[in-house]
Formats: sequence, C-alpha cells, structure tokens
Amino acid sequence: MTAVPETLPPIAQRLRIQVAIAARSLSLGGHDDFNQGQVSARIPGADYFLIKSAVTGFDECTPEDVIAVPLDHKAPASPMAPPELPLHQAVYEARPDVHAVVHSHSPYALVFGASNLELRPVSHDGAYFEGCLERFTMTSNTILDMETARGVARALGGNPAALLRNHGSVVVGKSIRHATVHAHTLERACRLQLIAEQIPGGYHTSTPTDVMAKREFIYDDLSVRSYWDYCVSQVRRRWTEVSSWTVGSSSRAA
Repeated sequence: MTAVPETLPPIAQRLRIQVAIAARSLSLGGHDDFNQGQVSARIPGADYFLIKSAVTGFDECTPEDVIAVPLDHKAPASPMAPPELPLHQAVYEARPDVHAVVHSHSPYALVFGASNLELRPVSHDGAYFEGCLERFTMTSNTILDMETARGVARALGGNPAALLRNHGSVVVGKSIRHATVHAHTLERACRLQLIAEQIPGGYHTSTPTDVMAKREFIYDDLSVRSYWDYCVSQVRRRWTEVSSWTVGSSSRAA
C-alpha cells in the first residue's frame, strides 16, 4: 500500500490545474449544487488520483482545492476527500481505460434519470449517448461505500456515462478533456430531449447512419480537444485569475 506523495510531480501539478479548470467549466454548464459533485483525474501508472475537495464548489475551485487521494480504497485518504470518494475509486478500479470522472447533480440529467425515457438522438449530443446510457437504481442516496460504488461501476459498464436515478450522473473519459466535454454534452442532450418530449405529435431523431457519422466526426479526439479549448477560454474570460495558475504555485498533495 503506497502513500500519496507529499509533493506532487510536475505532471500531477499540471493535471491539478486542468481539474480546477474543469470544475469551473462545469459550473458554467449548470452543474453546481452547493459544494456537492466531484471531478477527478488520474495519471497513468500512478497509484493515486486528483479530486476536488469536499468543501469546495465547482465555481470556486482552484488548484489548491484539488487534492491527491489513493486509488486503493483501503488506504487512508485526506480528511478533505469528498464523501463519494468510493464512487471514483470503484470506476477507476473497473475501467483501466478511464482517466477522468465527473459526478454531478446537473438538473436535466437528474430529471431525465428519474424518468424511464431512453435517450434518443434529438441532437448531436444525444447521438453520442444513444444506446450506451444505463441507469443505476440500487439507491438514490449518496455513494459512501465500495459495495454501492461498485454497483455504479457495473451500471456504467463500458459506456461513457450512467444516470443515477434521482441523484445525478457519472460521466467518464480517457482524459479530463473528454469527461468534461461529455458531461456538458449529456446535460444538453437530456435538456433538449425533455423539451422535445413536450411537442404534441412527437418528434424526429437522427438516423442510425447519421448517429455513427456524428460520433466519428463531431466527437473524435480532435473535435473534443477543440471543445475543451473553448471551455478553457470561457473559464478564463469569466475568471481572469485562472490565467495566473502555474505549475509550482502549490505542489503539496493536500
């Protein structure tokens, strides 16, 4: 059982800045719920990951509010770790391809998860998640233990996201860019479909051919990078102090 390093290496310090920017971006996308919800990211090969601390909201997160915690759920974690730390540990345990996790209580994904609707490709956003969005129904409570957290990981399966019934959502990605962009994407997809569901007489959706084409072009890695760059720019316009965040300004792990 390896302890979290007292001082983070430069690669982790850079990732810490990205996690803080992701948190601010999630705030701009309507994911705030007091200081609840988390965003985390891990470095390939490391036995710890970085996560927004328990007492910090998305809208106020700084790199100093992003703490290092162990991947091993049996190892001691910082007292500032969020209560739902097991959720992230269970996802990373089950999904070696995942290097970032967003859990939030964004309103449209939460309401959509409370319904029995299947997500349909009403928009480009919906095309990404069609057929790969399951619901976790074991409990609607806070995820506080590994048994429950592993249930979330099972509901997630190999998919990019899962809805937690009456609780919110979990979105994952192979990078902090992907997880953040697709957290925005899922919220928009749920919002637009809930609007469409109110149209008398029904509505149209993209064809299977178009769905595949959208996934390959609109959500390929280059496109996701450009969306992330926009998110970063948006955060910097809203909070000018973000531009001053640099590696080495705070290297302590917690």
